[in-house]
Amino acid sequence: MLDQINSPEDLRSLEREQLPEACTALRNCLLETVANTGGHFAAGLGTVELTIALHYVFNTPDDKLIWDVGHQAYGHKIITGRRDEISTIRKKAGLAPFPRREESPYDAFGVGHSSTSISAALGMAEAAKQLGLERQPIAVIGDGAMTAGMAYEALNHAGDIGTNMLVVLNDNDMSISPNVGGLSKYLTRLLSSHFYSSVRKSGKIVLSKTPKMQNFARKAEEHTKGMFLPGAGTLFEEMGFDYYGPVDGHDVIELTKILENIKDIKKPKFLHVVTKKGKGYKPAENDPCGYHAVPIFDLHKGVTPAEKALTPTYTQVFGKWLCDMAAKDERLIGITPAMREGSGLVQFSEKYPTRYYDVAIAEQHAVTLAAGMACEGLKPVVAIYSSFLQRAYDQLIHDVALQNLPVVFAIDRAGLVGADGATHSGNYDYSYLRCIPNMIVMAPADENECRQMLYTAFKQDGPTAVRYPRGKGVGLLPDEKMQMIEIGKATLLQQGRRIAILLFGSLLQASTAVADSLNATLINMRFVKPLDQALLLEVAQDYELIVTIEDNAISGGAGSAVNEFLLAHKFDVALLNLGIPDRYLEHATREQQLESIGLDADGIRKSIRNFEQSLTPSPLSKRMS
Repeated sequence: MLDQINSPEDLRSLEREQLPEACTALRNCLLETVANTGGHFAAGLGTVELTIALHYVFNTPDDKLIWDVGHQAYGHKIITGRRDEISTIRKKAGLAPFPRREESPYDAFGVGHSSTSISAALGMAEAAKQLGLERQPIAVIGDGAMTAGMAYEALNHAGDIGTNMLVVLNDNDMSISPNVGGLSKYLTRLLSSHFYSSVRKSGKIVLSKTPKMQNFARKAEEHTKGMFLPGAGTLFEEMGFDYYGPVDGHDVIELTKILENIKDIKKPKFLHVVTKKGKGYKPAENDPCGYHAVPIFDLHKGVTPAEKALTPTYTQVFGKWLCDMAAKDERLIGITPAMREGSGLVQFSEKYPTRYYDVAIAEQHAVTLAAGMACEGLKPVVAIYSSFLQRAYDQLIHDVALQNLPVVFAIDRAGLVGADGATHSGNYDYSYLRCIPNMIVMAPADENECRQMLYTAFKQDGPTAVRYPRGKGVGLLPDEKMQMIEIGKATLLQQGRRIAILLFGSLLQASTAVADSLNATLINMRFVKPLDQALLLEVAQDYELIVTIEDNAISGGAGSAVNEFLLAHKFDVALLNLGIPDRYLEHATREQQLESIGLDADGIRKSIRNFEQSLTPSPLSKRMS
């Protein structure tokens, strides 16, 4: 069947009765592809019928289809001309893991994080109106994205100005509403029919001059619908949307009929679709969280538990520290914005359920919630990805740092993250944290240092951040004993001559190899803020070249902090800042990304040698002869 579908136009040439067969073919393609490549899995299986129905009914790409939390969109990529490339997804030079405008005209809006689709669809709808175009923007939001405040801000605005757009809620909660059934299908189709809409519109015109009767009719309509449909419908109706649903998201025939009924209604519309995450593959249906993203696996055996690693990941180091610290101090509270598994809070949530808060996809709320708790004497630890903390920057400044509150930010996925690409890379936290007064910013170089820094951060009376990368470090088992680290104190790792390498963060192995080969001094700076100023003064006097290394953007990063300090003290010394350049990096493995920007050992060594050569005619090089 998929051989006949190279575009949505091909899909629309099928008879409606052929659509279930197309869904089966698409689901099988997804199963085979992701099992062989790894990647996001369960969410895409749950949106197969919805994907087919939307492209069948709407004139994409002229009608703008916007997928929220874009890992739902693998099926969308397959039927929009990228079937032959789907095996390259998340790989270097392959398909992006999320919708991306540069990749296809069918990817109307680039996404990666959640809850942006309704705002983007509203913007496109209003642009179409300004340009005099007949176009239907559709926002497909789900996988928890409706828990974020931004979604409701957009709904509130769209309903207020009466924009012609469709919001589809892909409700893939594990509990299926009892209203999903024959009666609900019939009522939803009736409510979405042209007859019902025309009667409703005519009735409003007739009653427009009799406000009391108009109000009575509106209340009667709400209560009649409320007898059969979920209470959520009333919420969206009050926000200015026509609400339809819930409907069975796996009945593609019914979905197309309802979508055809409502697509010509020129006002805000909200369709509530109930799906099952992992649909069509029993292991994923039974464990949708475990099958959210998968490695390469055997479809017949399922994903088998990975062999227990001898050394923990940074995330596991954090998770164990959190439990150990909670046992010592009952003031500790763990907070996460919907990333319990990703941030390593599973064990903590089970051992300390009353001290664990998952606030859903609401990063801003997570930070201010922590601030409120800190005001009352608790010690909150916010476990959050670097790229997610960006969404709560105002709260970080205004609610935490300005009030100098003791909140610990355990920042995971700092630096480059590999296959998830630019949307998830945490390349900017050094830059956006070090400029905030009262903040202490720590950068562990290994797993043990991470544990000790978390302990040190927890013991502070103001805001602190400990940032660490995805995956493993150098393989150093953390010391069970927790010890304080002197704030702002760097450590000498090896002594050399002429060149001083200042390391900020996790690129320890590459930096050590370079220092060995160049007989350079290697210093683990450990703190981005405050800097070890006394050591910097010594280094500036004793060395001909200072090299800073960080897995953060060079612009405004830790190297910039060193530059600013030495310039303020009028030191004439050669400086080379190595880090992430001023561009977004394509998805690849983390190792490939580091190599591509010269942050592997060979690249660092080459950059230092090239820089030295460039200094030869310069006055700065006189001391280097």
